[in-house]
Amino acid sequence: MPADSSRMPPATAATAHTATHTATHTETRTAGAAGGASSGTEGLRADALLNRHRILEAARDLFSTRGLDVPMAAVARRAGVGVATLYRRFPTRESLVTEVFADQLGVCASVVDDALADPDPWRGFRTAIEKLCALHAADRGFTVAFLTAFPGAVDFDRERERAEQGFAVLAQRAKDAGQLRADFDRTDLMLVLMANCGVSTASPETAVAASRRLAALLISSFRADRADPADPLPPTPPVPYHVPWPTRPQP
Repeated sequence: MPADSSRMPPATAATAHTATHTATHTETRTAGAAGGASSGTEGLRADALLNRHRILEAARDLFSTRGLDVPMAAVARRAGVGVATLYRRFPTRESLVTEVFADQLGVCASVVDDALADPDPWRGFRTAIEKLCALHAADRGFTVAFLTAFPGAVDFDRERERAEQGFAVLAQRAKDAGQLRADFDRTDLMLVLMANCGVSTASPETAVAASRRLAALLISSFRADRADPADPLPPTPPVPYHVPWPTRPQP
């Protein structure tokens, strides 16, 4: 029986949610490949599938600890495959990054969906912030990927947009209920994730604890009764939060 995430601390619940969703998402993607859906694994031999799995696991570990700019050769070395094999499976760094983080992005969208199903607008909004911060604190590479625009990754960008649109609905519900400050902007979620990204450079245990405290402090500041009409917030920055993926040659 799945663990009841409603009785867990946000970080623990987010971890459990990630494991459950990732397993389900992986099964769905595997089933889709068997049924003819595009997943990049159709027609691959068992050894090629194993190499693909090793590459994704190695990339996930390295992106998490060293960031998205880790050399592709280092990923191949960690996976125990040749560089040519890596590029045969993933011709560009963009294709590797988006495949590595597809499951985490699905978890983010699922967290927002669950929050939207909560009849209490403020609790749904607060829980979404707590769980999203916990998820991102566990993997700084994912935060960078989430904040990056990938022109060639239509599915990745579409799923992220779904999560962001859902969060915008969460915020509006909380505002309509008089619980979220009126000057909160949907793009403030990106500021939350940027700030939260800073704690992920610490040890895993410290990152989780720091993320929980940061989320609590931010959520408290978002309450409607904390807004002072005489002291309005600065305007939202006129810059894109999703930085275009670099087109430079990848090492």
